[in-house]
Amino acid sequence: MRTDLDFAAVGEVLREAAETLVLPRFRHLEDKEICIKSHDEDLVTVVDLETEDFLSRRLTALLPGSLAMGEEAVYRAPACAACLEGTAPVWIIDPVDGTANYAHGIPQFAIIVALAKGGRTVAGWIYDPLTCRLFTAEAGAGAWCGDRRLGLRARGGRGIDALSGSLSRKMTERHRGCFAALERSGSAAHDYMLLADGNLDFRLFRLLNPWDHAAGVLMVEEAGGYARLLSNAPYTPHFHAADGLLIAPDADTWAELRQALAV
Repeated sequence: MRTDLDFAAVGEVLREAAETLVLPRFRHLEDKEICIKSHDEDLVTVVDLETEDFLSRRLTALLPGSLAMGEEAVYRAPACAACLEGTAPVWIIDPVDGTANYAHGIPQFAIIVALAKGGRTVAGWIYDPLTCRLFTAEAGAGAWCGDRRLGLRARGGRGIDALSGSLSRKMTERHRGCFAALERSGSAAHDYMLLADGNLDFRLFRLLNPWDHAAGVLMVEEAGGYARLLSNAPYTPHFHAADGLLIAPDADTWAELRQALAV
């Protein structure tokens, strides 16, 4: 599905946000610029708020008639998430994915943007400000890191003990020793960049906010990977509160992982 959208222009908006708002305050935030939302690891900073406002204005200007739905806007006014059910294109924005990392000076955070229309993700971008890597995907047209096309190979039949993945802390302890490696980044964006580039084999997500997953799932699928809700339904850019999301290199490996993880 082609969007006729200027992908380079979107990338430039993300780079500008990173260079003018995100990077200058990395490791320079004052305590008063960091607030707790629902729990101690659910943080918001002034950078999240300023970056989301910047991206919302600039991205909707690129696509007349489009709307913006950002993580912080939904936290303040949950009803604004209803825009996902409408007919207008919606920019789904995570201004600083990995806010806890960012706030604590850990270099694993990124900007995530997806474009959804008609209940589907049609395009996605993940930008890593510290490495200047831009991952992009367009439905039906592939996934890219810069000008390099991403392509995953099926790994069915190799055995799950040869796989590297990422799980919750509790599941990591339960399944340690079952896989070649289990690691946690604290950033969905970094997980998806690793998954789409073949450097991480699987990931199980339980919290399915669309700003964390819409762009990344599209990237994995366009690179040839396999992503399904635990109910075995395809992922769509919604909240899926009662479900989970498992990412794998291929359908056979997905089924093996689901059985091994007992989810």
